[in-house]
Amino acid sequence: MTTRPRDRSAPADPDGRLLRRASWRLGAQAGLIVALIVTVLSALAVLVVVQGQHRGAASLLAQAVARADDVADPPASVWLVAQTSGGQVATPGLPPGLPDEAALANTSATGQDSTVDYRAGGVEYRVHTVRRGQQTIQAALDLSSDHAERVRLASALLLSGGLGLVLAAVAGVWLGRRAVRPMAQALALQRRFVADAGHELRTPLTLLSTRVQLLHRHLRRDPGHADLRGEAAAVAADARHLAAILDDLLLAAEPGSPLPSSTVDLAELAERVGAASTNDPVPVQVIRPSAPVAVRGSAVALRRAVTALLDNASSHARAGVTISVSSAARHASLEVADDGPGFDADLLPGVFERFATARDGQQPRGYGIGLALVSEIAARHGGTVSASNQPGGGARLRLTLPLAASQEFSKEQPPSSLG
Repeated sequence: MTTRPRDRSAPADPDGRLLRRASWRLGAQAGLIVALIVTVLSALAVLVVVQGQHRGAASLLAQAVARADDVADPPASVWLVAQTSGGQVATPGLPPGLPDEAALANTSATGQDSTVDYRAGGVEYRVHTVRRGQQTIQAALDLSSDHAERVRLASALLLSGGLGLVLAAVAGVWLGRRAVRPMAQALALQRRFVADAGHELRTPLTLLSTRVQLLHRHLRRDPGHADLRGEAAAVAADARHLAAILDDLLLAAEPGSPLPSSTVDLAELAERVGAASTNDPVPVQVIRPSAPVAVRGSAVALRRAVTALLDNASSHARAGVTISVSSAARHASLEVADDGPGFDADLLPGVFERFATARDGQQPRGYGIGLALVSEIAARHGGTVSASNQPGGGARLRLTLPLAASQEFSKEQPPSSLG
């Protein structure tokens, strides 16, 4: 048994791409969260250290000034200057640029104590000046050691924070991959089921279409069955429409698959959906503008969406359903309104979720899939769908889509051949 070589030109597994994207996204989010936490904690740590240094400097300067009987023996990193009317005396080795003459003059004149940061010779000092009787004393503390301690602290926090950020990102990717893998497997299983179901349904649909076409040809040769020819043609059209829906469902189930796009007249589509519901017990009225309302997208998918909206309204209407199509600015709107009991207040916020059904007995129970499909189709086409209750009673469902830039309908799919 030979092994077939792998085709490297084949596209990568879509489930694997989704898994990798989700894992990297979770890792990035974990890294950002850790970075934010580390930043906040580092800022708090630096703030605590700075405040501690300020309190320590203030206490040391206050003690140095209080004990300044002799300027020759101050604490370490502190220099003292005593000024009287007879002149100044200072600690030996006073750095260049000291004392702060402006602070000395101001305190000597006003008698008010002052504490300022003073830079001299490229070094920052904390200068504390007080007046005691006829003597003005100034103490200067070198802040170089405090600055060096802050640099060491910031470097340590930066190193530990960067290492923690990398470890958090790696752990986030690993945990994200483990967390997302079961979901990816479930999506792959669902996609395989849809593909298998589509393959199995395509064969009987093809046979059905072929047999109906043969029957239609036979009826055309027999003038005695004129009434059946129309029914056979309608069954053949329904088979083609069902095959198109099947293809659209297969495309929707495949992530990243391109959306078939053509210019569709939303007003014409609404008319055809309304005309196809002539056998329903509830009459349907279509209100549309005289001009086409062009949107871009899949004609099959949009027809599915409008049909689902109409089915929902017809199943709850009492006397009739109205489909209104309009356009304004850059959007087209299709509104389906009925005169039924409306949506249950508890159900309304989640009416477009799967399996959302009424529980008060006023509306028939169902699986709640139709409106969820409408929401997905609207999102694929860059539009929205909303639901509300009318003031006079009944429900209103509105589908909003972007208008097409051009109203040139494709020759392959004109608005008059939607089904």
